[in-house]
Amino acid sequence: MSPVRRCSRTACGRPAVATLTYVYADSTAVLGPLATYAEPHCYDLCAEHGERLTAPRGWEVVRLSDPSAPTLPSGDDLEALANAVREAARPHERAAEARGGGPHAADPMEVARRGHLRVLRSPDS
Repeated sequence: MSPVRRCSRTACGRPAVATLTYVYADSTAVLGPLATYAEPHCYDLCAEHGERLTAPRGWEVVRLSDPSAPTLPSGDDLEALANAVREAARPHERAAEARGGGPHAADPMEVARRGHLRVLRSPDS
C-alpha cells in the first residue's frame, strides 16, 4: 500500500490535498485540509477536484483554509513595504536634517541636492 493518499474520485490517481466531509443535518459540504487519517465517511480530493467541487442545489460549500499554506500579502503589508522603500529613497540631507545635523552634515563638500544629482563646492573655496 502506498503511503501517499490518493484522490477518492474514480479514475483519478493524483495525491490528495483536501478532505471533504458532508454535514447532512445542515445541508453543508465542508472542504478542508487533508485529514491526518482516512475516515470511512470522508473523501480525500486532489487539488483539481477540490477547486471544482460543487454542492447540490440548496446545499452550502464551506472551504476551510489551510493554516500552513502561504498567504498573499495584505494591503497593509504592501503599504508598509512602499513606505519603507520611500524612506530608503529619501535624500541623505533630509534624513540628516530630521536628526538635527543640518543640511550639510552628511558631506561637507555638498552644497545642494536635487533628486540623484548633487551640487558640490569647489575644492578651492
